Amino acid sequence: MKVLRAVIPGRFQPFHKGHLQLVKWTLERVNEAIIVIGSAQESHTLQNPMTAGERILAIRKGLECEGVDLKRIYLIPVPDILMNSAWVAHVKTYVPPFQYVVSRNPLVKILFEEAGYSILEPPPFDREKYVATNIRLMMIKGEEWKNYIPRCTAEVIEELKIPHRLKKLMERD
Repeated sequence: MKVLRAVIPGRFQPFHKGHLQLVKWTLERVNEAIIVIGSAQESHTLQNPMTAGERILAIRKGLECEGVDLKRIYLIPVPDILMNSAWVAHVKTYVPPFQYVVSRNPLVKILFEEAGYSILEPPPFDREKYVATNIRLMMIKGEEWKNYIPRCTAEVIEELKIPHRLKKLMERD
């Protein structure tokens, strides 16, 4: 039996309930999901506060607590390159073989389609509600952000003091 795999690219800054729904949706369609943690070299900024390792931990704990079979998941950090036309080949050097790409992002879809991959376009999963930029802003403002994040992911984010890190990044010298 051929194993069907799909790549799910994202920065996951942070991994939220929309991402969780996306992973579950993907696993209804393929045997294994490859979560590509993009911008892996970035951390300690307002847009990318978490390291790749911190994101791996937060995603893994969140998926595990939500009953996702981790034997069906790969979590692979991939650093950026500044050349869109070479990005698919770059991703392929980091991940196991795959047949599908899961994305709603127009650029991601174009790049992978041009490279011969099939696109699985998921529903938006409350896209207006689950926006990582807004969740980071809630953390900075001290607002309630945990309702948007899987419970165990939120626990990891708190243990890592990511809201505190974001608040410190907002300070001016």
